[in-house]
Amino acid sequence: MPTPAKGPRLGGGAAHERLMLANLSAALFEHKRITTTVTKAKRLKPYAERLVTFAKRGDLSSRRRVLGLISNKGIVHELFTDIAGAVANRDGGYTRITKIGNRKGDNAPMAVIELVLEPVSAKQAVVAEATQAAAKAAAPVVEPVETEAAETETAETEAAEAKYAGSKPATADNVAPEGFEVKGNEDSMKYHVPGSRWYDATVAEVWFDSAESAVAAGFAPAGGEAAQAVEAE
Repeated sequence: MPTPAKGPRLGGGAAHERLMLANLSAALFEHKRITTTVTKAKRLKPYAERLVTFAKRGDLSSRRRVLGLISNKGIVHELFTDIAGAVANRDGGYTRITKIGNRKGDNAPMAVIELVLEPVSAKQAVVAEATQAAAKAAAPVVEPVETEAAETETAETEAAEAKYAGSKPATADNVAPEGFEVKGNEDSMKYHVPGSRWYDATVAEVWFDSAESAVAAGFAPAGGEAAQAVEAE
C-alpha cells in the first residue's frame, strides 16, 4: 500500500481517512469550530479550505463536487451561502488552529480548529485599497488621448477659419453658416454669390460673409461680368 504524501493515515485505510476528513469538515461547517487532536486538525485544515474555495466559486459543478464528499445538503447549503459570503474578501486562511493542551487519559495533544469569519482587518483593507489604486494608476488612460484629439480638431478648425478673413470652413451638408452665404471654390479660385447661375450646383469649399471678403482672399467672381452684375443687383 502506498504511503500518503502528507504522512501516515489517520488510523485506517485511505477510504476511512477520506470519510473521516469529510465528517470532520461537515462538523466544522455546521458548528464553525470543533475540538480534535492536533494531527487531525492539521490534516483537516487544507481539506476544509479546499471545500471553502469550491463554495466561493459558487457554480453548479463546485456544488456537485462538495455534495460528493458531504452528503448533508443543509450543511452544503450553509457552506455555499453563509460561509462563502463571510470569507468572500479573503484570499485564503479560512481556518485557524489553536492548541489547548493535552487530553486527559492518553495525553494526546489537542487543538481547536475554527473558521475565520471575522471581517478583514483595517490594515488588510488599506493594503487592498492601495493595491487597487496602484492598478488603476498603472492602467492606460484613454481620456487624455481623447482630449488631445479634441484639442487637435479644434485647432485645425480654428486654422481653417483663419485661413481667409471673413470666412468659415466647408460644412458636410453644404448648408451655409449663418451670415456666410458666398460659396468659394479653392480649385478654381472662384466664388459664387446667392442667385448666381451655378450657385445651387456648387459645393462650397469655403464660405465667405461677403463678395468683398472673397475678393480680398484672392477669389474671382464665377462667370466674369455676368456674376458681377448679379452681385450689383
